[in-house]
Amino acid sequence: MDLQLPLLPTLSTSFIVLSAICVAIGWYLVAKRNIEAHKKTMTLAAIFAIIFFLIYASRTVFVGNTAFGGPDDIKIYYTIFLIFHITLATVGAILGIVTLLYGYKNNLDKHRKIGPVTSIVWFFTAITGVAVYLLLYVFYHGGETTSVIKAILGF
Repeated sequence: MDLQLPLLPTLSTSFIVLSAICVAIGWYLVAKRNIEAHKKTMTLAAIFAIIFFLIYASRTVFVGNTAFGGPDDIKIYYTIFLIFHITLATVGAILGIVTLLYGYKNNLDKHRKIGPVTSIVWFFTAITGVAVYLLLYVFYHGGETTSVIKAILGF
């Protein structure tokens, strides 16, 4: 089996996994009351998430999104799963920004309330993101890829 993985999706997925790992480490650090290390680790998690987003958004605009290349009889399940993942990712990003802002502004009551929820949503976002990646590029060959620019402008 000759498995050739696409560079940008592999890279962006790696950054979201690194982000989730940092969130887990940050959770551990705050439980140990190592607040400074928690702040640094969660900031790194946010940086990894931003790098993911920049790679993903750039690829989406300039290269395009890859259509599901698996069997037609499971395409509907993939699509539903993808919508679930996109919803989780959107909610997770918003919660992440709000949680970070509460932390940076020392609004610790709100930070402590929303932080665990944000972390759990982020873990599920990362897990479902890896699953989408595996379904698009590892278990099945990706379908057609069309850039937003090409789709809109026709070239």
